[in-house]
Amino acid sequence: MKIKDLDAELLDKAAGMLKAIAHPMRIAILSHLEDGKMLTVTEIHKLLNIEQSTTSHHLGILKDKGVLSSKREGKNTFYYLKHNSLRNIVDCVSKCTIAS
Repeated sequence: MKIKDLDAELLDKAAGMLKAIAHPMRIAILSHLEDGKMLTVTEIHKLLNIEQSTTSHHLGILKDKGVLSSKREGKNTFYYLKHNSLRNIVDCVSKCTIAS
């Protein structure tokens, strides 16, 4: 599917996802969820050395915009990429910043 084939509603949804991703901390979160990884809020906040409340805030935005999904297991909620192809965006951004 090409961009010109998308209707206004799908383009709006895509723009919302890109806006949600367009934050340094959220890009870092996505980089830790590549390759099918599932992590809890606690695991992510420890990996990124940020407050747990800040981590929850960013995860909420990513989930709300359809970038992440979550799965509850007992007391833990695991977050993961809703669409595995989203990792291509992180890869692309990483390669583009290195080439600059």
